[in-house]
Amino acid sequence: MKTITTIDKFIEGDRVQGFYLCVEKHIRHKRSGDLYLDLSLRDRTGVVAAKVWDKVEEYSAKFEQSEAVAVSGIIESFQDRLQLIVKKINRATIQHYARYGYDPALIVPASVHDPQEMWAAIVALIRKIKHKGLRRLVSLIYRENKDRLLILPASMIIHHDYRSGFLEHVLSMAQIGKFLATHYQVDEDLLMAGILLHDIGKLRELSGEFENRYTDEGNFIGHIIIGYDIIREALGEVGGFSDELRWKLKHMLLAHQGTLEWGSPRRPAFKEALLLHMIDNMDAKFNLMDKLLEEDQNAGKWTDLRNYFRTALYKGNDAADPTG
Repeated sequence: MKTITTIDKFIEGDRVQGFYLCVEKHIRHKRSGDLYLDLSLRDRTGVVAAKVWDKVEEYSAKFEQSEAVAVSGIIESFQDRLQLIVKKINRATIQHYARYGYDPALIVPASVHDPQEMWAAIVALIRKIKHKGLRRLVSLIYRENKDRLLILPASMIIHHDYRSGFLEHVLSMAQIGKFLATHYQVDEDLLMAGILLHDIGKLRELSGEFENRYTDEGNFIGHIIIGYDIIREALGEVGGFSDELRWKLKHMLLAHQGTLEWGSPRRPAFKEALLLHMIDNMDAKFNLMDKLLEEDQNAGKWTDLRNYFRTALYKGNDAADPTG
């Protein structure tokens, strides 16, 4: 079996072969009028642009966007970024390519944390919620959706946008929330329930075997309203809620993105709702900055300034400062 090359090992001039996820696929025209395929390929280690210049119609018929592909080609540099010039490409399946080393888990970016361990940590947090109604509500929703929650990303393309990213995000938020709930003297049970449920609408907003995409329901309605419906339906099965607590929990979900400009139907109207929004925003931004620093291909201390934060990000010196 020939060596499989992951994207993080690409070097200009090398001939490589491997298995990747086709994230984007576009048929375009050269200046001459001839067709070419413009692709974006991804595995657990990174993303690379790819081009198919020859046999375009033949190869285009072999695979679709969001499918796994087996590829061989040559690495070139274009505008200071590596790209893959594809010589052969085909849809990758277990049936035909397992003997060559194909494993679907290798092409999907995933949390560095074990999903089963994260699940156990979240179950332990749920059990520590003192309010019986909130504990039963969160437990019911998580228990009914365990299989999907174990692999669900937290977003499509921004933060924690990888397999099991949802669990990683809410667990990180919960750990922050336990400290800040004491510091700001807020209702820890309500905050914890809000953290664990704030993005639960992603269960029905996102879908896909490898690369998540928006469902029709997600495009029409969005995860905030979907999540509101999920909680409203679950509340009908769980007792022990005063009217005020029921409205507070619903408000926290509707307001967790903070502003109308960011998609929240409501702005936070009490401390737990405000703290939920700020913890969510903070954890998302730190994850996003880590991703940008890791993926940047610029030489030197600073990233490209064409990023979410619209500024060059400091990566640090390549070597330790001898002066200390």
